[in-house]
Amino acid sequence: MRITADTNVLVSATFWAGDSFKIIEMAERGDIELILSKDIIGEFTRVLNSREIQDKIRNKRLEMSHTVQQLIAMAFIVEPRERIKAVKDDPDDDKILECAVEGKVNFIISRDNHLLKLKMFCGIPIVTPEEFLKVIF
Repeated sequence: MRITADTNVLVSATFWAGDSFKIIEMAERGDIELILSKDIIGEFTRVLNSREIQDKIRNKRLEMSHTVQQLIAMAFIVEPRERIKAVKDDPDDDKILECAVEGKVNFIISRDNHLLKLKMFCGIPIVTPEEFLKVIF
């Protein structure tokens, strides 16, 4: 099974041991395939470099570059060939759809309301981490 995870899911999995963490653990074990793009990894890196996150990283003694490298190591990276303009309220979210379509994923996992409102894109369900775990278990 192939999934694309939104940046908010990746950040959540980095700091909290909830449903997002369980999904990323599944990708680490090879139970599912995590499909990301350079744009998603770039956004994840920018978020980890934000002041708020940097304070959390210092407090938890986490190494940001190690976290990004771990994510890159476990993911299959695609380079979307098609530009999509589907999220009118937040065009920045289109990169998630582009990655999912290019990677031929089975699910997009997100907590972003702009994406979740779509419910499905090109036949790919857009679900929360909780919904995804209910579907596969």
